[in-house]
Amino acid sequence: MNRNILKIVAAIALSLFAANSFAGDMKPVMHGELEIGQPWVRATPPSAPAGGGYLTITNKGGEPDRLVSAVSDIAARIEIHEMSMDGGVMKMRPLGDGIEIAPGATVTLKPGGFHIMMMKLARQINRGDTVEMTLTFEKAGDVTLQFIAAPIGAKAPPES
Repeated sequence: MNRNILKIVAAIALSLFAANSFAGDMKPVMHGELEIGQPWVRATPPSAPAGGGYLTITNKGGEPDRLVSAVSDIAARIEIHEMSMDGGVMKMRPLGDGIEIAPGATVTLKPGGFHIMMMKLARQINRGDTVEMTLTFEKAGDVTLQFIAAPIGAKAPPES
């Protein structure tokens, strides 16, 4: 069988496996050398223009990788962001180069830090909803995950 066909079949199989992974399951997904766990979003008020997505990424390999982008039908645009406080002022900025995950490191995207910013939401996100999102990594490529919605203002993923 052609090597390209094998790669495509492997990518589809991996995507189907990852798409069935929910934050509530708390079972991490292996994608290449990356272990991805606890994908979740916050529920949003009606007509909210934006929402946040969160997860943990552990690099089990010997080379750095980088989360570079995300896409979903839920939002017209998605950016990788960092939120920080500077002299009591909240600052949020897109990370044009994404987030590096060093070998052996775990990066946690969470409220008040790194996060996935979904802008121009297509609909309200309600508690318990799932949001399908495809993340793109520089080396590991694309992985599609189901992000489960925690309550509005939640600071941690929903419990299973």
